[in-house]
This record gives sequence, C-alpha cells and structure tokens, in this order.
Amino acid sequence: MSEEHKTGWRAAYLLAAAGVYMADQASKAWAARRLRFGDSVTVVERFLYFDYATNDGIAFGQLQEGGEFSRWMLVVLAALATVAVLVYFFRTPRAEDRVLGACALLLAGIAGNLTDRVRLGHVIDFVEVHLGSFQWPTFNVADAAICVGAGLLALDIILEGKGVRGKGKREEAEGAAS
Repeated sequence: MSEEHKTGWRAAYLLAAAGVYMADQASKAWAARRLRFGDSVTVVERFLYFDYATNDGIAFGQLQEGGEFSRWMLVVLAALATVAVLVYFFRTPRAEDRVLGACALLLAGIAGNLTDRVRLGHVIDFVEVHLGSFQWPTFNVADAAICVGAGLLALDIILEGKGVRGKGKREEAEGAAS
C-alpha cells in the first residue's frame, strides 16, 4: 500500500477540522459585525440567543483579570495543547474513529480560540443558551467543538475501561499477540 494511501484518511480528519475552524472564524466574524454594538438575535424564544461577548480569560469566563501576561500565557498553553493533540492524533491507530474525530474537534476548537487570542487579545463568544432561569455561559463554535471532542475522549476512556472498544482494536491486539 502506498504511503499516500496509508495517510490519506488522516487528511480527511484534518480537512474536517479545518472546516470546523473556518465555521468558527466565520461565525465570530458575523457576530462581530452583526452583534457587537448591542444587537441581539433571538433564535428560539426563551432558549437560544446570539449576543456578542468577549472573553479575556479561560472557559466560563475564569481568569479575566490577567492582562497581557495572562493573554500570552494562554496563547502558549493553547499552542502546547495543539501540539499535544497533533502528536496524539498521529499516534492513534486508524481503527480509532472516535478518538480521531475527537482530536479533529479539539484541534479545530483550540485553533479557533487561539486565533482570536493572538489576533484580538480575547475570544469572541456569542451563543447564549437559557433553560428556565438558568443561563449557560456564553460560548462559540470553537468552545462547542472542544466540549464535544473532550466528551468523545472521555467516552472512549470509559468504554475502554469496560472493554467495549471497537472490533479493530481487538483485531489489532490479537494480531500483535500472534
């Protein structure tokens, strides 16, 4: 099998990650143009709204008051996280679609927020979800990709612990034992 054929499937995951990254950046550009000056969009009354916000800190608005040092520390941490996810991605066997998909989502999300932080000094958030009187912290497409990717990795760890992995993993282990 040619080297291109062996790695072509990885390119598909990276292409999907690039698509999520572009959707994140395009949606943030739309939010900055449409919502930045106080406009709000009601998508589903009493449930889903688009409203512009910025986040200088980390997830859920934590560490907001760090200034320039915090900004660049978060840039370095995000860059290191990107490298770690890429290494994990390239070491993951082909049969592990859930892990590879999770890595693609994590890469897209980390890169999307990293781009904002380097370019703007903050992350643009605009999605608000309300459940009754509860409001989830405002987020963006990159945040959603990171949460879903992390959730898929957590699911994989749980399923691995219960021995419910895919057929490819078992076949791989059996082949190595032979």
